Amino acid sequence: MSVAVAMRIFEILRNFPKEEKYSLTDQIRRSSRSVSSNITEVWRRRRYEGAFIDKLNISESEAAETQVWLEYAVKCKYLDREIGIELNKIYDNIIGKLVNMANDTKLWLLKAKMSPDRYREDTDV
Repeated sequence: MSVAVAMRIFEILRNFPKEEKYSLTDQIRRSSRSVSSNITEVWRRRRYEGAFIDKLNISESEAAETQVWLEYAVKCKYLDREIGIELNKIYDNIIGKLVNMANDTKLWLLKAKMSPDRYREDTDV
């Protein structure tokens, strides 16, 4: 979902004024792409609860930042208000999923596997 919306934003931004290339356009592209790249890192850090939650928070922050940049784009009249609302709802959905993952990490974390030697130390077998 985050990749799809970032790609949609990429296409929309092609119509933004050239003078925004290194400011608003760049900021929206960076933050929207960062959401999915951080989610990828979240997934790879499922062994470590602290790192997992930290990356979830970063992903959530990047999604919220993208919402702010989209709001600027609407207010500057570079982006149609209805499209801005639609994209904002998608990011609300992404943020909601990230918050749910952070609130119930046990569903997502990988369980540590015990080595056979470790198992023998912890039992009387």
